[in-house]
Amino acid sequence: MEFIKKNSIVVGIIGVLVVIIIAFFSIGNGIVKEQNSVDSAFADIDTQLQRRNDLIPNLVSTVKGYAAHEEKIFTAISTAQSAMTKAETVTNKAAANDQVSSALNGLLRLQVSYPDIKADKQFTQLADELAGTENRIAVARTRYNDVVKTYNNKVTLFPTSIVAGMRGATKKDFFKASESAKNTPSVDFGNDKK
Repeated sequence: MEFIKKNSIVVGIIGVLVVIIIAFFSIGNGIVKEQNSVDSAFADIDTQLQRRNDLIPNLVSTVKGYAAHEEKIFTAISTAQSAMTKAETVTNKAAANDQVSSALNGLLRLQVSYPDIKADKQFTQLADELAGTENRIAVARTRYNDVVKTYNNKVTLFPTSIVAGMRGATKKDFFKASESAKNTPSVDFGNDKK
């Protein structure tokens, strides 16, 4: 009888250990899946940012024909594109994205000073593609931030935080707008009455 009692305890302990091991690997695999979702969502943002970067030179060359002396704007765009190309972290990409958006706004505002630009079919097509790409970037940022929230919850909430800590998983940064992007820009369309 005593032998059966001891064997029951050993079997119970082994059963508990098996459940703990299965739970550990299951939670660990869940963390890896969430990490992969974060990486995939970041790649989606990167793809849309690259699409925008590919459109910019064509847009700039179209505008240069009408506004060749607007070198300050073209330099700002070139600098912003360079920053985007060099950015690797989420925070750096977000800052570079804001810089590119600001520079593009300057380019698109040239339509006011040079009405012939609006009539150019290539400019109109490129501007439409750029607007569509900006929408795709916004959707990709939202998706990225959603999967980061899920991942961050997983690595910080108990009991998964224990496994996450053991695996070295840490919170990820959100793709945030810079402080300057929160300010409403002032736009002057030259409609001042004199």
